[in-house]
Amino acid sequence: MILTTPLTVTRSRSWLPRRTVRLRLTILYSLLFLAAGASLLAITYLLVRSATSGQVDNSVLPLPAAPSDKSHPDPGLAGVNCSGSCKQQFARAQALAILGTHATDMHALLAMSGMALAIMAVLAAALGWLVAGRALRPLRTMTTTTQRITEHSLHERLALQGPSDEVKDLADTIDGLLQRLEAAFNAQRDFVANASHELRTPLTLNRALLDVTLTNPDVTIDDLRAMGQELIASGEQQELLIEALLTLATSGRGLDRREPFDLSEITADVLLGPHPKVDQLGLDVQAAITPAPATGDPCLAQRLVVNLFDNALRHNVTGGHVTVATRSESGQAVLTIANSGPVVSPDDIDRIFQPFQRLRGQRANLPDGLGLGLSIVQSVAAAHGAILNARARPRGGLDIEVRFPSRGSAEGRAHDVEAGVHGGGALARPRPGPGVPVN
Repeated sequence: MILTTPLTVTRSRSWLPRRTVRLRLTILYSLLFLAAGASLLAITYLLVRSATSGQVDNSVLPLPAAPSDKSHPDPGLAGVNCSGSCKQQFARAQALAILGTHATDMHALLAMSGMALAIMAVLAAALGWLVAGRALRPLRTMTTTTQRITEHSLHERLALQGPSDEVKDLADTIDGLLQRLEAAFNAQRDFVANASHELRTPLTLNRALLDVTLTNPDVTIDDLRAMGQELIASGEQQELLIEALLTLATSGRGLDRREPFDLSEITADVLLGPHPKVDQLGLDVQAAITPAPATGDPCLAQRLVVNLFDNALRHNVTGGHVTVATRSESGQAVLTIANSGPVVSPDDIDRIFQPFQRLRGQRANLPDGLGLGLSIVQSVAAAHGAILNARARPRGGLDIEVRFPSRGSAEGRAHDVEAGVHGGGALARPRPGPGVPVN
């Protein structure tokens, strides 16, 4: 016994045209033309019917009774001997003939108008197809160029020419996006290369130190102890570097939590911590701390203040000064730090906020900082939606201002709760502060 299973036949719809934007625009144009043409023909038909119906109605009005006087015979009945009733029947027949002719003419007008509308609809569809193709030609060019661009050719741009319309605005927006992507990819490549170099250099030095010490046949306990101390110091520097890289990566991906904090309290804790550079260079530190409530991650905000203040101390001159201030302005928490120091070219402002960069094109070295302090500051500010402004002072040093968004903004209301705000003032004496400056 042979069992047969019924087969389900699925109809292929490959014969259907692809529903492209050009096809949809063509159909839309055709439907709009049909609607407008049908409306125009209907209005024309009604106007013609209204204009001619009055004349036809007048022709079928009841005729007056035939006069007894035959001195004025009907011209249409000339030579015909006909009574009054005969004349009325003939006039009625003539009126019916006029009505029939009028109806026939109106029907012919409607039929010919419909034929003309159908012909023009076909022409409108063809013209709509051509017009839609011409209007969408820049989009096809943009699509082809965008598909050709990869991570290795982000320097290419659409560079669409033409009038300043919506399509041109879209092309310019895509070009701006490609420019930002190119900058992000370049920054990522530079960061990976610099981080690899900074991590490889101390490892190479440690290995060289071990090789020199262990291959020395006259090595002593003191030599081994000195080598161990150098390795510990190198390890501490590597820990600081890794911690800075982790902070940079954490702040770069955004905030995981938001809570209210007072920027003035964080700044006061940082300023009251131990800072050997102040005594070494004889710096004059002035502070004007007033309440500055903000919302965000207090730990990252503390890292921002620590790095900015440590940068102002590290890149200063003997007998210089540092001015730190916090305030609340229009609901925004504002931190300003100004310091004396070497003259900074305005062209170097953007560069020194990049990882592992220093003034005058020098790379950062481990004994004098990691070169990540200002990069972390910029990343933390971006994570909080804060505005970071840096300006070179004419006599040397920098003026840096950070404006955190107001706590009443849409971003700050996410996890905003009531918190007490304590006033600040002049600093009295140093006391241990949280965290280790990372720069």
